Amino acid sequence: MDSLNPDLPPLTVTPAVDARVWKFWGTAVWGLLIFVAMFLGQVGAILYLAWDRGDAVDLMSIQRVGREPAALALSVTMGLPATLAAVWLAIRIKKASFVDYLALHWPSWKQMLFGAIGLVLIVVAWETMSRSLGREATPGFMTDLLKSGRDKGAAVMLLFAFSVAAPMSEEVLARGFLFRGWSASFLRVPGAIILSSLVWTVVHLQYDMYFLAEVFSIGLWFGYMRYRANSLWLTIVLHALNNLTAVVLTMWLGS
Repeated sequence: MDSLNPDLPPLTVTPAVDARVWKFWGTAVWGLLIFVAMFLGQVGAILYLAWDRGDAVDLMSIQRVGREPAALALSVTMGLPATLAAVWLAIRIKKASFVDYLALHWPSWKQMLFGAIGLVLIVVAWETMSRSLGREATPGFMTDLLKSGRDKGAAVMLLFAFSVAAPMSEEVLARGFLFRGWSASFLRVPGAIILSSLVWTVVHLQYDMYFLAEVFSIGLWFGYMRYRANSLWLTIVLHALNNLTAVVLTMWLGS
């Protein structure tokens, strides 16, 4: 597997000190601020829709509007510019290159193929386990949301939100900003992969423990591929393909 990028050192090599990179605590604090920015961007979209409809801007109206497929799609989508703005600010303060800091380099087709094969194997393994345990392959609330969105004409918005906006927001935060800083700290690459995967899993706390375990395992694979290919675009594409497949199968082909 190391042949994917022979120029990269083994996972255990101590990273060189770079003053332009936030280390452990700086990355942790900025990571929290970035997550807050993402959250505010998402909630802000719901608040705007509630205000635009003349509803009282309170918790009940937010919950009511937020359950609508089109509103939820807009909320997820608006988390992306907020995330990018916060990440840009954190990197700008360090006077580092946005592209290099996040490893926004396009991967080779071999790296893309290898990453996709690994992802398929992980997903198929969890799918097989789900069937053997008699569990649903997709959380029930997601199935209801996607099918409701399809029936209400919000299919395209949901497709974009979950297959483009969400993967980009989450990857920029987890495998982009968090991985970059933590891998340059005492955690080194293995610790950065594990901790960033844990953070990414926490973002999905709407799922039960079974699905969280699946999310964590996929996060470990994404983290490994981010390191080996030195490409955040690789994990963004893999994440987008995974979500796109799940949304399409659930929305139109699921029973």
